[in-house]
Amino acid sequence: MKVFPQLNFPACKFKVRSSASDDIYVWDIIRNKWLLLTPEEWVRQHVIYWLINELHIPKTSIVCEYPVNINGLSQRADIVVFENSTPSIVVECKAPEIKVDRSVFDQIGRYNSVIEAPCVIITNGLNTIYYGYKGGIYRQIRSIR
Repeated sequence: MKVFPQLNFPACKFKVRSSASDDIYVWDIIRNKWLLLTPEEWVRQHVIYWLINELHIPKTSIVCEYPVNINGLSQRADIVVFENSTPSIVVECKAPEIKVDRSVFDQIGRYNSVIEAPCVIITNGLNTIYYGYKGGIYRQIRSIR
């Protein structure tokens, strides 16, 4: 069985199952389906539970794999949180072994050029960086609480 690292998010009890080929699947409470539990999905699921249980964001306000059209190319933001039908937070999740660096910031910046959420989060589950966005300018902030 695969072992995933402990992350800097609260521990979660996920609904999981394994397949005959020893793949592990996790039940995604937002998309209401079983997903292959990859390292990136491990991080995404922790972020979802953190948003719901720690920040008290309703499940109905969270969208995973939100479609974003950039220069005619269809891409997807990992998580977008809506408040009164307006995007308020966009999150880019990476696997724990992926560095949270300028390339990740650039990626979410492209998504947010379309989404225009006032809060941007990039995380690999071990390192999480928050940005406020206003008037086309990003400023690193301490948290979103």
